Amino acid sequence: MASDESRTAAERNRLRRDALDIFKEALVAVDPYEAVKARLRREGSILAVGGRSYDLARIERIFVVGAGKASARMALAVEDVLGDRVTAGLVNVKYGHAEALRKVRIREAGHPVPDGAGLEGAREILDLARAAGENDLVVCLISGGGSSLMPLPAPGIELSDKQRTTQVLLGCGATIHEMNAVRKHISLVKGGGLARAAAPAQVVSLILSDVIGDDLDVIASGPTVPDTSTFALACEALERHGVRDRIPDAVRRRLEAGVRGEVPETPKPGDPLFKNVANIIVASNATAVDAAARAAEGLGYHPLVLSSCIQGEAREVGRVMAAIAREVSTTDRPVAKPACVLAGGETTVTLRGTGLGGRNQELALAAALDIEGLPDVLVLAAGTDGTDGPTDAAGAMAFGDTVTRAREVGMSPRAYLENNDSYHFFKALGDLVVTGPTRTNVMDLLLILAGPK
Repeated sequence: MASDESRTAAERNRLRRDALDIFKEALVAVDPYEAVKARLRREGSILAVGGRSYDLARIERIFVVGAGKASARMALAVEDVLGDRVTAGLVNVKYGHAEALRKVRIREAGHPVPDGAGLEGAREILDLARAAGENDLVVCLISGGGSSLMPLPAPGIELSDKQRTTQVLLGCGATIHEMNAVRKHISLVKGGGLARAAAPAQVVSLILSDVIGDDLDVIASGPTVPDTSTFALACEALERHGVRDRIPDAVRRRLEAGVRGEVPETPKPGDPLFKNVANIIVASNATAVDAAARAAEGLGYHPLVLSSCIQGEAREVGRVMAAIAREVSTTDRPVAKPACVLAGGETTVTLRGTGLGGRNQELALAAALDIEGLPDVLVLAAGTDGTDGPTDAAGAMAFGDTVTRAREVGMSPRAYLENNDSYHFFKALGDLVVTGPTRTNVMDLLLILAGPK
């Protein structure tokens, strides 16, 4: 018996090691510093970026602004390329995500719920953009978390109203598209607001995508992008999730006034203010998934990429991942063992209990229930930003013996799932994925390892 237990533990450790190695390689591929430097090139006085060229000899001042979990490392790359040509700058980042910069100031602020530091930083960012003239260049650095980290409410709305709105939307299972439709219509910065402030200056927006489909107007609520959402869509999202009456009165009044045409819409596609604006994606979830596939192949697995657009309720996606793991384990379909099945995207959680966790940990716990008893199988779900919900973990790993090990120490996996308490479940088993702040953010990576190598 001891020998069987030793073999099982050895296989578990092998799967754990390989999965973490694959995840680390995915993170390397979406490092914000390298992603920006690959797109921003300077030869003499010519700055080339995204198919456009800018003659720095004709540009008087360069301002660097932005917000997001990765924006500090993005700013570091801009400073290294442009050097003393940077006139001034400010980026808002999540607490613990700062970098040592020379010209660009860093303001750490609250995420996912905005705070006063983010509000003050957003005011200063908007002031910098407004100071830019027609002979200036504004470099905007946007990454995941930018919506919460650059909060500047429209007149009549307080920061506390935005905080409450964000909390309600996070807890009701709203998608990032739905959340941002609301946030853009109660903001002075989002939904093209920053580009409007910077006009007539030239604007180059470098974007690290953290949304399904890389929709430019959704990433950080599209501060430099024409807004395709409307006041009507924002109101529909509140009705769809049954939270209209839980939203602060000031927010609800503004959205409904917008539907009636009493408040101007956000700038839309075709607005001439965007003629001097270039929006360029420097890395995305697909970048991370493809790198993970290459890493898996290097470790001897047969990689199969399913999608970089996974979304839906975390526990349901977990069950789908478990079903795929079972199919691979028992039939060698849709890919032969040893297999690494990969997917990316971002799921949501509808809170039902009072526990602690995040979407990736909940996904892994749901998968654990359905891969019970499968040998040589692992399901990993982790956020590329190193944060999963309000926890210090990026995600978690489920094995074929996770449920058995939990019951041996007196834990009921299903009870933990129903209480949304996946963090304490996996912490007790030592199966959390903990990376610390990665300073990048391209949503989540999901992977299945199946079969001995």
